[in-house]
Amino acid sequence: MRLRHNIQRGTKLTGVAHTFLVQAGRWVLEGSLSERGRNPIPFKGRTLVAWNENAWFDIVTKIVFPGSAQDELMFKYRGRLAEGERQYNFVLQHSHMGRIEGEGWISPRSIVQRYWVLGDRQRRAGFETIHQAKDNLYYLSSGIMAGHHLVSTMEASLERQSS
Repeated sequence: MRLRHNIQRGTKLTGVAHTFLVQAGRWVLEGSLSERGRNPIPFKGRTLVAWNENAWFDIVTKIVFPGSAQDELMFKYRGRLAEGERQYNFVLQHSHMGRIEGEGWISPRSIVQRYWVLGDRQRRAGFETIHQAKDNLYYLSSGIMAGHHLVSTMEASLERQSS
């Protein structure tokens, strides 16, 4: 399966109809964050996916917790999805955890990412699955571990906004 790059719209994968990540766009998130020993906290957020002419993508996400004392979260991804590939690497600046590196795989119905926090004494790492429900609707499920212990999970819907 070959990958065809389109500067205006991101990357198109043959046989895969993903709109998240592989196409530029704006997304709305709504879900909850659960941390060890605490009740789930609802959140809302926005994500922007952008591509440049060299197959590099940028993703910026801001999450807020209405009615909660929880600090907002900011994620700034930068990665490259090379022509003909379904796997990619990325770096991420996370507002609470700092600098992160990771890898992702694009499968027919999901995008799966694994990441690790650089220079972290707690040995934090995470895993997320972004599952496609419809063309412009995805469900996110993620978890963060410190060593061998699960410390938080996040679940959300991501809906693409019309241009």
